[in-house]
Amino acid sequence: MSLHVVKKRKQTSAAERRSVQDSLYFDSYQDVTIHEEMIADHARTSTYRTAILRNEASIRGKVVLDVGAGTGVLSVFCVQAGARKVYAVEACSIAEQAVKIVRQNGMEDRIEVIRGTLESIELPEMVDVIVSEWMGYALLHESMLNSVLHGRDRWLKPGGLILPSKAELYIAPINDLVVEDRLNFWCTVKDQYGVDMSCMADFAQRCIMNNEVTVTPVTVEDVLSHPSRFAELDLRTVTAAELTCVRGAFECECFGSAAVNALCVWFTVTFPIVGGGASLSSTAPLGGEDGGSSNNNKPLVLSTSPFQPETHWKQAVLYLDAPVEVVQDTKVVGEVTMRPSEDSARHICIRVDYAIGEHKRESKSFSIPDGYSSSSSSSTTTTATAEPQQQQ
Repeated sequence: MSLHVVKKRKQTSAAERRSVQDSLYFDSYQDVTIHEEMIADHARTSTYRTAILRNEASIRGKVVLDVGAGTGVLSVFCVQAGARKVYAVEACSIAEQAVKIVRQNGMEDRIEVIRGTLESIELPEMVDVIVSEWMGYALLHESMLNSVLHGRDRWLKPGGLILPSKAELYIAPINDLVVEDRLNFWCTVKDQYGVDMSCMADFAQRCIMNNEVTVTPVTVEDVLSHPSRFAELDLRTVTAAELTCVRGAFECECFGSAAVNALCVWFTVTFPIVGGGASLSSTAPLGGEDGGSSNNNKPLVLSTSPFQPETHWKQAVLYLDAPVEVVQDTKVVGEVTMRPSEDSARHICIRVDYAIGEHKRESKSFSIPDGYSSSSSSSTTTTATAEPQQQQ
């Protein structure tokens, strides 16, 4: 008789799990690929640069905190706008490259790169401005927003400036024609090869239209309605507790006849412009969604909408269990709830309760797969046309 001994699995504390999750997150930013992708994202980088330079009146002679500084490009923009001192806080080893970039641009007397998490370091003084590119896929996946809020509450002077200061989330029904073709493929095999494989269609539908958030570019032609905004975060007032459940209702009306097979989520962030524009010492052109408008006091919006030029965030696609036919003015209504995953606080889970036309209300929950991070993205699916003014 043999005795099988089962070893008791060591229980890990929440703090230990968070430490592992943070390590994995920071490790994902050690490779050059993600930094190349972010800097090369013209909509992202040029809008940040424009927003910083147009806030020269609020930055010149002031102290700035750059949260999650990465290569330090935003810190350099702040010095170009006249900042007296910039504290560039970065937790991963890319901070070593940021030091080199700062030195190469002759700004080491004004930019101090600090290696560590914002929650673990001390600054020698309060700051007038916080700048951060904290957004993740679907806005909140792997985002650094909690760190930005910590910086706001701990280090920002009363009335200080936060760039960006507002984030908004949008949703719209779509007809993903690529998925439609993939599902129809199994019905075409018999004509090509004489083997009827149409029975695979149901299996394919379960595999493709699953519970994973798919990060992929969505074409304008696939969008079936105007977007509906379901959430807004004011970075001046939102709390970390409120981020544990971001919820909002939506209502869309379809443009015409089609099959809704997914819902598409994207976000915008808004940069306030305080005190007029900048006098540029650099010869590089200003970017941003206002197309170089002469109205320098108009807030700048960085949008990840399908109606705007593609960004490295693309869009977050949530596939329904089965396509639903719609016609002109069919309503798609419901509620979106976004929460941190129970397994990883940096991962986001999305629940959608929705009804399409006269169909009964349905619910489906989605998550981004384990091991998927911004550093694993590419120019293709991971699992444009100018926008009308009212679109976000």
